[in-house]
Amino acid sequence: MSKDTLTMDTMTNSRPQRQAAMGTDVWARLWRVTIWVVMGFFLLNVVLMIATVAVNSVGTRWFATLLPQGFTLSWYGQAWREFQLSHVLLVTVEVVGAVVLLSILLGVPAAYGFARVRFRGKRLAMLVILLPLMVPPVTYGIPMATAMYQTGVGGTLLGVILANLVPSLPFVILVMTPFIEQIDPGLESAARVFGANTFKYFRFVLLPLLVPGMLAAGLLVLVRAIGMFELTFFTAGPDSQTLVVALYYAVVASGVRAPQSIDAMAMIYMVITLFWVLIALRFVSPTQLVSRVKEAPRD
Repeated sequence: MSKDTLTMDTMTNSRPQRQAAMGTDVWARLWRVTIWVVMGFFLLNVVLMIATVAVNSVGTRWFATLLPQGFTLSWYGQAWREFQLSHVLLVTVEVVGAVVLLSILLGVPAAYGFARVRFRGKRLAMLVILLPLMVPPVTYGIPMATAMYQTGVGGTLLGVILANLVPSLPFVILVMTPFIEQIDPGLESAARVFGANTFKYFRFVLLPLLVPGMLAAGLLVLVRAIGMFELTFFTAGPDSQTLVVALYYAVVASGVRAPQSIDAMAMIYMVITLFWVLIALRFVSPTQLVSRVKEAPRD
């Protein structure tokens, strides 16, 4: 067979391959364009909704015009006085701070036990602990709130803290267990060899290694606790409402109060939540917490 014949056969066989490759490339580009269009449309709607609330919170009157007739910041002062935001923010700080602290103090030792101790029924125990994260809060929130009110805890600050602790504690265990599994167990043996007791091992070896994970879990629990509505709504009383519950009551009573003051309160809530979310994204990478460190190949 001549060289020219081989060349012609090669060109003939490669032509369908090139056409198939071009068709695949066209579909891939079309799919990418579709994804970007859908994402852009979604983000545009979110931005417009937030912009509407932000503009209305500083507008004097807004009816049948592109922008309000005037702008003022007096709605923020009115919202601060009407909704008693100083007290609401204080309660929010107390609830969130207590939930984060208790979740870390209780969740880290439990996660250490799950990461280091092998026992029968370990997977079942982990499944039971993680149930509050997999089940909607409404399903267990109503019976839990009923039990709290029967015991006198419902409607108090302690009841709100305990209710928020139910999903927050499993979340810390879920985050910290793979983080602790990355720590080499041989460090404890090495510390024992050099004469370190349990307290010294925890203080000088284990605790510095746990601090990044504890910080990450604490920030994520903090953001979660600020936005926890169902359990807080079921267990909060008049003097133990967090910011998200107070915002809900303000929206329900929108016919009584000016919508601009409600939007001002919504902007305050959004700014506070966004502030902590940005801090969490700055110092925390959740995908790194659940990743496993590959063992170095042994010689």
